[in-house]
Amino acid sequence: MLKLIIILLLAGILVSLVCGFVFFYKDKGRSKRVLYALGVRVTLAVIMMVCVFYGLMTGELSIQAPWL
Repeated sequence: MLKLIIILLLAGILVSLVCGFVFFYKDKGRSKRVLYALGVRVTLAVIMMVCVFYGLMTGELSIQAPWL
């Protein structure tokens, strides 16, 4: 369940990134929509980091890198 939430948050971050890019070229700096998209992207990234940290602390997520 936590992995699905993290994937959905990542998809939301990518959608916000694309929307910000489109707003940047469409509005040519005359609108605040780019800033709103940035705010959404930062908020989603913070929520995703909290979810990853929670998953690592509870053991629901694990790091399986061979060098660790």
